[in-house]
Amino acid sequence: MRRPGSPAASLRYGAAVLHLAGQDSRGLARALGIDLADARRILGAVVGRARPLREARNVRREVLDRVEARCSAARLRQLAVADAPDGFRKYLFQLPDGARVEAVRIPLFDTHHTLCLSSQVGCALGCAFCATGRLGLERNLAAWEIVAQFLEVRADSARPITGAVFMGQGEPFHNYEAVLQAAYVLCDPAGGRVDQRRISISTAGVIPMIRRYTAEGHKFRLCVSLNAALPSKRAALMPIERGQPLGELVDAVREHAARRGRVTLEYVMLAGVNVGEEDAAALGRLLRGIPVRLNPIDVNDPTGRFAPPSPEEWTRFRDALSRELPGQPVVRRYSGGKEEHAACGMLAAGMDSPARDRRARDR
Repeated sequence: MRRPGSPAASLRYGAAVLHLAGQDSRGLARALGIDLADARRILGAVVGRARPLREARNVRREVLDRVEARCSAARLRQLAVADAPDGFRKYLFQLPDGARVEAVRIPLFDTHHTLCLSSQVGCALGCAFCATGRLGLERNLAAWEIVAQFLEVRADSARPITGAVFMGQGEPFHNYEAVLQAAYVLCDPAGGRVDQRRISISTAGVIPMIRRYTAEGHKFRLCVSLNAALPSKRAALMPIERGQPLGELVDAVREHAARRGRVTLEYVMLAGVNVGEEDAAALGRLLRGIPVRLNPIDVNDPTGRFAPPSPEEWTRFRDALSRELPGQPVVRRYSGGKEEHAACGMLAAGMDSPARDRRARDR
């Protein structure tokens, strides 16, 4: 398996230094020319325990001196937090260059959390139903900036964070190297200690990178944002369809499923647009013979252009899916945090929601 990452790959801007949160143990050892055991102890301090470098245990002073000289200790600045009534919490972070991104902490069973992470400042894809897409793309995040979202939210949480989803701002496969570097830091036993099987990477359908991801054999869960099974509808909703067509995307999904098993397909439901019986029939034809898990989710569009299906419309669509996709799991995802614009498709790097419980922080 090929892991991403020469040291230079993690440097998106600024001084030519590494950041300790942007490398897993093996990457840190390679980049700094230190023993793997020392790299694990250092990552265990900085990421695993969120302590300063100098508190790494059983590492020689000369090694710590070398690491300190070559590595940045930059942090994100937490600007604001907004709490939704259902327990979702949205965080607004400022990056060292002044850009802003958001992350969302998602409650699970009142015992632990998963975390929705951003991978870019803005997004270039311009999906019609997504607030992030209306921002345009400013830049990619460095791997450490992704991991730092996890560290900041973990420090603010009494319950453990046991999962991560790359479903925040940005298209993860347009920042492929940094996203995978960050994922490996999160699952490193000395780092974030998150089970690989509980890390999901979502893509709108960047076909060359899906194929590369499959060939490289990564074990994180792949999620593909499908949203329509008819090319004309998908092109109207997702401009990526015009250059990376549905048929080729499904071929890439089929290849991944053959190697890794069932693929999760996300399907944003828009009333009167993509939830008719003809849409279910098209899904059945498109996905025949591919083991998938279909996750329909209500659209969240504060502009009012799109609305989620009514209960009756959802029931008809669900029944049609049962007929057209026999034996395939169809699991409707809960769309949480919408009161604070923390739900899927609503992240726009600001706190313009009608927050009642909001805290500003300077760090």
